[in-house]
Amino acid sequence: MEKPAGTATVNATDALMRVEDLVMHFPITQGILVQRQVGAIKAVDGVSLSVKRGQTLGLVGESGSGKSTIGRCIVRLYKPTSGHIYLDNDDLAVAQGTQLREVRRRVQMIFQDPYASLNPRFTVGGLIAEPMQIHKTGSKAEIRERVEQLLDRVGMNRRFIDRYPHEFSGGQRQRLAIARAIAIEPEFIIADEPVSALDVSIRAQILNLMQRLQDQMGLTYLFVSHDLSVVRHVAPRIAVMYLGKIMEVSDRDEIYSNPLHPYSSALLSAVPIANPRVEKQRKRIILKGDLPSPIHIPPGCRFHTRCPIAQDICRQVEPPLEDKTGSNHLAACHFSDRVGSLTKAGSVQGLGTL
Repeated sequence: MEKPAGTATVNATDALMRVEDLVMHFPITQGILVQRQVGAIKAVDGVSLSVKRGQTLGLVGESGSGKSTIGRCIVRLYKPTSGHIYLDNDDLAVAQGTQLREVRRRVQMIFQDPYASLNPRFTVGGLIAEPMQIHKTGSKAEIRERVEQLLDRVGMNRRFIDRYPHEFSGGQRQRLAIARAIAIEPEFIIADEPVSALDVSIRAQILNLMQRLQDQMGLTYLFVSHDLSVVRHVAPRIAVMYLGKIMEVSDRDEIYSNPLHPYSSALLSAVPIANPRVEKQRKRIILKGDLPSPIHIPPGCRFHTRCPIAQDICRQVEPPLEDKTGSNHLAACHFSDRVGSLTKAGSVQGLGTL
């Protein structure tokens, strides 16, 4: 793996992308002729994040925690219920019409499934050219030349320009998806589980490609994943999400060696280590029960129903996300000083590479 670049901070004033108090609730309705709302799925429930220009923030958590929903809100596939999404000084949450189109040119998304994200009716040339045609970035000849250059940049042969997506492997399709995402030279890219559907042997190639493009183009990434062993190699700052809320944010090395939230500690204990001797000595934290329903959020700390160190206050008072160490290591836990006893130190050094 190539060396990751950059860091990200929460609530940074000089950030390229700032998400402030983002809420995304999906209404639940009843009725046929007249529908009325009877509840809501609270997918994202007051999240604040920021990423500095040219840097990477990893967003991790279980399936159903709301990670992908944040990405889709940023690119405005979903209109947020409330909150703000700033790209520099432009608020994407309220942008409409021409303003939204112009802002969207600066933000693109790489989706999880390369088989579903590419239109099977389009050729490779048509897929990559479509964003440039929509934003009218050049003549037909100029766009075709640009497509060929993009194929070179992502490691694909120019002769593939007239082929269709079904003729390629998963790794090749994801390269095409990346070429499409960078076609109009965006500043910010949301990578939503970009390697989870790929073979392990291909993952490092795609991650290395993304890091090279970041260095060459000055790209800024929000890297969404459930796999902490992958996030460790691409994101020097990590935010841990659970049931619509941010539980912990810190620099990569700090969060892997000294997690301050029991949920982060449990996620880290589930990451396998290639060294059998180290793996045998580790203490695995098994969380009891399933992720609670986002329709009925538990009171107090929303993790208390599965937390091994929960006390009465956890069931009554929701802990704020605050700096616990004075070094920008944020955690939302009443008993962060007890988390270290849950798992043994040394798990970072034992984690294998891709």
